[in-house]
Amino acid sequence: MRTMSTKPSASRLRRAVAPSLLALALVTAVASPAAAVPRTQVIVLPGATSAEGIAVGRGNTFFAGDLLRGDIFRGDLRRGKAEMFVDNPDGRMAVGMAVLTTHNLLFVAGGQTGQAYVYDTNTGATLATYQFGDPANSIINDVTVTSRGAWFTDSRQAKLYFVPVSRAGVPGQFQALTVTGPAADTSGGFNLNGIQAAPGGQTLIVAHSGTSTLYTVNPATGVSVPIAGISVPTVDGLVLSGRWLWAVQANNQVSLIRLSPRLDSGVVEKVITNDLFQSPSTAALHGDKLAVINGKFDTGFPPTADQYEAVVVPAR
Repeated sequence: MRTMSTKPSASRLRRAVAPSLLALALVTAVASPAAAVPRTQVIVLPGATSAEGIAVGRGNTFFAGDLLRGDIFRGDLRRGKAEMFVDNPDGRMAVGMAVLTTHNLLFVAGGQTGQAYVYDTNTGATLATYQFGDPANSIINDVTVTSRGAWFTDSRQAKLYFVPVSRAGVPGQFQALTVTGPAADTSGGFNLNGIQAAPGGQTLIVAHSGTSTLYTVNPATGVSVPIAGISVPTVDGLVLSGRWLWAVQANNQVSLIRLSPRLDSGVVEKVITNDLFQSPSTAALHGDKLAVINGKFDTGFPPTADQYEAVVVPAR
């Protein structure tokens, strides 16, 4: 969050790219008729007034949120469709989200409410609500899951919050972890943002919007260490698969990073761009595809776009 399979039609492309870029694309196509064109899929969130978070559930199912209303959409990535799943009462927000598939739990960060929510992915029922911080000085921004529970970031406080989940799948009382070291910098308007847990949950990776840096955080002590070799301006959400990390950046790109075995350094292997990106906020990995949410914060805050969507692009 910043203060989150079909080819597009020709008319959509005309609206999305400048005429000069379209002309260049046409010239390239004529010059290289056999060149493969990456397929882009656009999945509209019908009726959404804003968007920020996305998470993949079982099979082809995904969930996305209306940032300012807190409503939850559920969709199918293969069919390219989404519909309202949870029509929430006033007062909630939906920022980053993550699914714990083993227990059918959807965790959602509540942004400027200082809250977080847990939903049943089958029924949409609210299973738990947490008040992590004072709305006056907390922004609960993103979340990741491990086999033991869910970790949330706070973009105003140098803190992470952990919600444990029992073996029976019941969310428990939350715990706060104070972050120390360079990731504890709270001098920016937005600080700790995206978060992912390395396999096994023994190391957390966090994005810091204020410093354009990625850090590892020890979930037992809160000690943070920079991941060397990486600068990610306007970084928001993160996606992790093994040693591959995707950093979503509001400047209309996603950086694909290969991390070292010890997660202490990284190399940007590719920068993913698309003419349909518009201030992307978060993403979710589904096979060899990356579903990227357009936050459209370039229109202001609150955003004023007429439509909000996920743009599905090749992950590599």
